[in-house]
Amino acid sequence: MPLSARELHRRGVDAANSRRFAQARRALAAASARTDDDDLRARIDGTLAYVLAQTGEPAEAERLSRAALSRPGLSAETVALANGQLGTLLMHGGRLDEADEFLTRAIDGLDDGSIESANLLMSRAIVSMQRHRLDDCTADLQRAVAAYDAHDQPEPLAEARHNLGYAALLGGDLVTALGLMTSSRPILAATSDLTAAISDLDRAEVLRDAGLTTEAEELLGAVAAQFGAQRMRQARGEAEFHLARSLLRHDAPSAERAAATASRRFTALGSEGWAARAEAVRLEARLRARPKTPPVAEDFTRTAAALTRGGFRTEAIALSLTARLADGGRMPRLTADAPTPLRLRAHEVRAARASAAGRDADARRFAAEGLDLLTAWQQSFGALDLQASVAMHGTELMFTGLAAAARSRDPEVLFEWSERARHLSQQVAPVRPPHDADLSSDLAELRMLRADLAGSDWTTDARVRELRDRVRDRQWSSTGAGGSRERLALLETRARLDDETAILAYVFTREELLCVVVTASGSSIVELSLPRIEAALDGLRADLDVAALTHAGPMASVVQRSLDERLRLLDDALLAPARAAAGGATRLALTEPGILGGIPWAMLPGMRGTPFTIATSVSRLLGDSDRPLTSAPRRQAGFATGPRVARAEEEVRRAAGAWSDATILTGEEARVSAVTELATGVDVLHIAAHGRHAVDNPLFSGFELVDGTLFGYDVDLIPQAPDTVVLSACELGRSSVRWGEEALGMTRVWLHAGTRCVIAAPVVVPDDVACELLGAVHTELANGVAPAVALAAASERTGVKAPFQCHGSGL
Repeated sequence: MPLSARELHRRGVDAANSRRFAQARRALAAASARTDDDDLRARIDGTLAYVLAQTGEPAEAERLSRAALSRPGLSAETVALANGQLGTLLMHGGRLDEADEFLTRAIDGLDDGSIESANLLMSRAIVSMQRHRLDDCTADLQRAVAAYDAHDQPEPLAEARHNLGYAALLGGDLVTALGLMTSSRPILAATSDLTAAISDLDRAEVLRDAGLTTEAEELLGAVAAQFGAQRMRQARGEAEFHLARSLLRHDAPSAERAAATASRRFTALGSEGWAARAEAVRLEARLRARPKTPPVAEDFTRTAAALTRGGFRTEAIALSLTARLADGGRMPRLTADAPTPLRLRAHEVRAARASAAGRDADARRFAAEGLDLLTAWQQSFGALDLQASVAMHGTELMFTGLAAAARSRDPEVLFEWSERARHLSQQVAPVRPPHDADLSSDLAELRMLRADLAGSDWTTDARVRELRDRVRDRQWSSTGAGGSRERLALLETRARLDDETAILAYVFTREELLCVVVTASGSSIVELSLPRIEAALDGLRADLDVAALTHAGPMASVVQRSLDERLRLLDDALLAPARAAAGGATRLALTEPGILGGIPWAMLPGMRGTPFTIATSVSRLLGDSDRPLTSAPRRQAGFATGPRVARAEEEVRRAAGAWSDATILTGEEARVSAVTELATGVDVLHIAAHGRHAVDNPLFSGFELVDGTLFGYDVDLIPQAPDTVVLSACELGRSSVRWGEEALGMTRVWLHAGTRCVIAAPVVVPDDVACELLGAVHTELANGVAPAVALAAASERTGVKAPFQCHGSGL
């Protein structure tokens, strides 16, 4: 028996909701042919209009929807639904004010708590999102959640909760946003691949705003391709638009190209509001890429007007701020509840304009006010990768402030800004989460997958990505934020230094490299030759790796000479001028910007015999000194080895001989659970294992134990970390530079977990060198000597020159 028109319409609705648009069109066409009922035909046409809009025919969709609404004799419910369908079409077209009007008419005409009302509340919530009316948005979504829950509708319920996550994103609550989206995704993904892609489009925005742009852009590229394959031109354009917004912060030329592509696509679809959004990104990208030849003022004015017409008033204000960089006109007024990124952008523009006008004091003030706003936002984050990544939003403020401070040539001013740069992602102390059995299980599975996928890019595996997302979600949501760490000023820093210690605070402004030298008796600024330093850095890592692997033969002396010359050039250009300004200081604390990350300071000729530490910030270094590392001999040390390290067991047994009470885990005993438990109960932990630094996600860096990788995530969950950690694992002293100033790697993971000092090397170290040097280090540590002093003394006594160096509070 043939299906009735109503049954066919229901099939068409179900197919459309599942994004099976070709199937929906067939069912709706058959339904239309089998009915003379004006009410039913109007509903069929409304559903078909939605399908047409999704598949790239928005003009025809609007015409059909308005025609359905104009039919005489329709029931009140059908009129309400037709209003809702037209409102939803207008929403997708970026005509937000009109959309809100039609959707409100529809909702008012339907029974409260009905599925139909809930569906339209979802659309109106999206309109409120885009207008940044978050209270209205959340209220509508909560009403929809209640309706879907009452009617036992799991799929739309998951979508509503996902959208609550998007509202949280717009409000700056990234932790809640990712949590709601991650928990909703499995249900949405089970609906259809396209529903999963739409979910991923929004998740990519969370990752972008959290500063994880590489991952966000990979996801957006995949989503855009999927929409393109399904001929969903509007959705594809939206993915391209968000890709352009992500690229804007770090690759302006690519952002300009992506935004131009999206703008052309929206224009072809007749989607004026979305075309204006893409054009706004293109204009800002053009200004960033070619500031000396900015777009003409008329382009800004025309695009801002189009955004306002579409209801995108927040984005119109953002574009006006960008225009003020180009024309120097009057700044737009922001309301107190304006989004945090918009307020940060206003501070960026004020600081940049003041800097360009030569008003450096104003530039520093505006930049500092913006960074204080960012700090207030960071107070809600405890997780290390999130704290470090959201520093993206302060990059331009930071460099503007640093450059203005550098031009002052005032040590007090430049030291303040150096500490701001160093302190940005670590001023919020974390609150350790309770044990999470599910998180432990996910990390255990990731260990197995990493072993199974050895030799390939394991991060491309679908299951790895799923587990990675869950691990990150749990860590973000479970790691709380404690109190803020104090940032010290120059005078207080000098008052807390002894006569033997000097601070070398290196500062990079994008244009020059300076060093603020601070001692108990005074302070000064040393100007350094950035071109000479960059030339010496070029190829340094390759020389270090080759020298470590070339022990004999005719090339060994050639390689060593090349490395020695490069290190001498670095010493002359980078260290010697600063040491000269430090006078007779015998101990050094360094802070370094990202451009100097990976330098083997211990191998520079001028560092021979000098105890030094690479501090995350001077403020934290001196804060940790309130609990001196040298107050008493260590109580207990722990040692662990990983597989396939030739002299690992010899190394740890030799080092453990310096201690009266040491625990050694080797072979099958050195499992991840045993090593993390050992770390909780010792004061000094030494790990000899193969290490791997993960550039894209340093919290997946780690070292190999018998049952797999001990990840940075494992470390970050240790409730009480050792005072001192020795990492005899190649590459685990490396860091990835985040947003110009932020460096994140295994050393930072241990320091974030509560360790005060990490001894590690940024490059490959031969096993025999590590064995001899680190054994001598433990002789000093066991006698209560500070790690930096112990490392320098051991190097002098053994004559071993190696890149091991102290990170954190090692003096």
